[in-house]
Order: sequence, then structure tokens, then C-alpha cells
Amino acid sequence: MCAACIRGCCNRVFPRWGWRPLFFLGGLPALLALYVRFKVKESAVWQRTRHESWGQLGRAIVSHWRLFLYLTLLMAMMNFVSHGTQDLYPTFLQRSWGFTPTQRAALTALSMVGALIGGVICGFVSDRVGRRRTIVGALLGGLILIPLWAFAPSVPLLVVGAFAMQFMVQGAWGVIPAHITELSPDGVRGFLPGFAYQCGVLIAGSIATIEALLAARLGYGWAMALTAGMVFTMCAVVAALGGEGRGIAYGALPARTTG
Repeated sequence: MCAACIRGCCNRVFPRWGWRPLFFLGGLPALLALYVRFKVKESAVWQRTRHESWGQLGRAIVSHWRLFLYLTLLMAMMNFVSHGTQDLYPTFLQRSWGFTPTQRAALTALSMVGALIGGVICGFVSDRVGRRRTIVGALLGGLILIPLWAFAPSVPLLVVGAFAMQFMVQGAWGVIPAHITELSPDGVRGFLPGFAYQCGVLIAGSIATIEALLAARLGYGWAMALTAGMVFTMCAVVAALGGEGRGIAYGALPARTTG
């Protein structure tokens, strides 16, 4: 049902009105923030550890500068992984495979179904085997899939590669919300993970330009394959070298940031 709904929406909206209306449709769930703001209570831990001013919060973040730098680096690498496999993928389908707008939308939507499934499954697995192991395992799985994803010999295998790649990419991402929250101490848990995430996105925003420059020389398949291979490997190393706070009790135990 989910895949059919997404595909139907893309097939009707995208070819007729273009990509801009899809941004408005995608933004509708953000209205739930109004309900959260006015109806959802703050946690007891936040109430107990909140800072009275921005100055206090700033000093708290500075006192955890090493953690902030690590989370920023991790988020930069994770966004390199996701945007590096997603942003230019429709262009790859157009230039290398001659897909129409409807075909590109359908395959991209199907790959996002793989992403949803991967995020749920890997998030569940991480509760059993650990956050870092799950992230690294998903990234290594994506690394193995690069030849099929970028150089599929047929359309059916191209579909399999797209679905499986986003399963791995968003499988790694499915662990991130819990992972970076658990790494952050109580006093900055409400701000530091999100701020580090946005700083990481700022750094990773260059990935589409880098891939386009490579594609002008090597073609889209090789540009995406080389970029994915590099960022998957680097991200796995960064994730493996970081800390893990799985199983902490919020408000009771400090999270570890290294080791």
C-alpha cells in the first residue's frame, strides 16, 4: 500500500506539475510540530537539567567541544553517504538509462521504500548488537552493493540495486537518532545533537557539486560509484572509532564520548 501510494502520487503530480509541488506535499507532516509544541509535555530529565539562559547553554556546549566536533564529523559523513547516493540518482537514471520522468519517479520512490524498511530493521537490530556495529555493517553492505547499484547490466538488476542500496544507507541512518542522543550528556541533549547534525549537513552540501564535476569527466556511473566507495569507507571508520551509549539511563548516567 505504501509503495503504491507513493508511486501513484509521483506518477500524477510530478509529470504534470513538476517537482515543486512535491515539496509542499512533503512539508505537510511538519505541521505536526504545532501539536507537539502545544500538546506534548517536556520530559522530566529536560525539566531538571535545562539551562536558564543561552549563555549557560553555550558554555555547556563548549565544555563538550570534543563530542560536538565528533558528532559534526559523523553527521557530515552520514549526510555524504545519503545525499551522495540520492541527490543525483534521478539524473543518473536519465543520462545513463534514458528513463522518463515517470520512470525516474517510480524507481526513486521504490528505493525509498527500501530505505524505510532498512531504517526500521537496522534500528531494531542495533538494540541487540549495538549502534556502531549496526551502522558499520550497513555501510559495508552498501559498499558491496556499489557495482550492482552503479553498473547494473539490466533494468531488473538496476531496480534491485536501487532498493538494496537505500536499504543499507537508511539502515545506517535508522540508528543515528538513538546513537547521537545517547552519546550526548543530559545538559546538552536537547540542543547539541541537532546542532551538530545541521553543521554536518552544511559540510555535506558540497557532495552533489563534487559528483557533478566528476560526472562531467567520468560519467555518472563512475562518479557515483567512486564517491560512494570513498564516503562509505570513511563513514564506517568514523562510526567505528566513536563512542557508544546504548543502554544508558537518561538523567542517571553520563554518556561516553570516546572509545
